[in-house]
Amino acid sequence: MNDEINAQSLPPSSGALPPATPESSPPPASSPAKTGQSGFSPWLIVAVAALGLTGWQWMETRDRLADTQQEIAKRLTESDAVVNESLALAGQAQKQLTALQGKLGELEGRLAESKSQQELLGTLYQNLARGNDESVLTEIEQSVTLASQQLQLAGNVPVAILALETADTRLADSNRPQFINLRKALTRDLERLRALPQLDIPGLYLRLEDVIDAIDTLPLTIIARFPDENQAAPPDAAPSPMLSPEYWRALATDFWQDFRGLLRIQRIDRAEPALLSPGQDFFLRENIKLRLLDARLALFAHDRQTYQKELHLVSAWIERYFDGSEKTVQNSLQALRQLAATEINTELPNLNESLSALKRFRAEKEPR
Repeated sequence: MNDEINAQSLPPSSGALPPATPESSPPPASSPAKTGQSGFSPWLIVAVAALGLTGWQWMETRDRLADTQQEIAKRLTESDAVVNESLALAGQAQKQLTALQGKLGELEGRLAESKSQQELLGTLYQNLARGNDESVLTEIEQSVTLASQQLQLAGNVPVAILALETADTRLADSNRPQFINLRKALTRDLERLRALPQLDIPGLYLRLEDVIDAIDTLPLTIIARFPDENQAAPPDAAPSPMLSPEYWRALATDFWQDFRGLLRIQRIDRAEPALLSPGQDFFLRENIKLRLLDARLALFAHDRQTYQKELHLVSAWIERYFDGSEKTVQNSLQALRQLAATEINTELPNLNESLSALKRFRAEKEPR
C-alpha cells in the first residue's frame, strides 16, 4: 500500500512504468491460526470482573469503616470533655461534703453535750428529793431544756415529746397548786408537738443507703466497645509468603473479622441513648453516689431544696444512662421518686411559752 501511495505521489515521467492497479496486487491472506489463539473465554472475563468488583467493594468498606471509627473517636473525645466537667463538679461536691461533714461533727458534739445533760438529769432524779419544790423545778428545767435542744439542733420531735411528757408527769406527781400555770404552758407546747406530722428520718436514711448500694449493679443502656488492635496478630509473627496457604488463610480471617465488625444489632428503646466508654461508667456511678450523699446530709439538716434537687438530678442521670427496662433500674427510680416526694422541711415550733413560764415561776419565788 505504501508503494501505491508513493507511486501516486511521484510526478509522471516518460521513462517510469505505469503504476500498478489495485486489481493487480494480490489480497492479503488471512491467518486462521492467529485468530484462534487470540480469542478469550467469556467466563474468564466475568470471573476477573467479579473478583475486581469484590476487591474494590472490600477496599471501599474498609475506608468507610475507618471514617466511622474516626467519627466515634471524635465523639468519645467530646465525652471526655463532659467527664472532665463532671470531675470538676465532683470536686465542688466533695468540698461541700467536707463542709457539711464539719457541720455534722459540730451537731454531734452538741448532741453529745445534750446526752451528758440527759445523764445529769438522770442523776438528779436519783439524788434530789421529790417533795422539794426546787428539785422539781430543776428537773422541769432540765427536761424543757433538753426538749428545746433536740428541736433546735437535731429536729428530733419524738425525743422532745418524751422530755416534755417526763416534765408533765413530774408536775402531775408533785400535785402542787403553784405548778398549775407551768403545767398549762407545758401542755400547750406538748400538744403542738404532737400535732406535727411524724417524719421517719431513720427509714428515709435506710432507703437512701439501699439506692446507693444498688448503683454499682445498675446496667447501662449501651457501652461502646472496640476490638483490640494489638490482638489482631501476634507481635512476633513473621509474615507468610505471598502464595503460601497461611497467607491466604490469614487474609480470609482478616476479611471475615472486618466484615463481622461492620454490623452490630442492639435494641434501644430511646431515640438518642447516651454513649459511654467502659472507663467512664465508673465516674458516672461515683458522681451519683456523691449526689446521694449530699441528699442524705440535706435530710439530716432538713434542707428540703437541696434534698429534692439532688434526688431529681440523680433520677435524671439514671433515666439517661441506665437501661430503664431492667427491674433494678425501675426499683431505684421508684424509690428516688418516693423519697423526693417526702416532705422533710417541717416547721418546728419553739418552747418559748414553757421557758417563759419557768422564768416567771423562778422570779416569783426569789425573795425581793
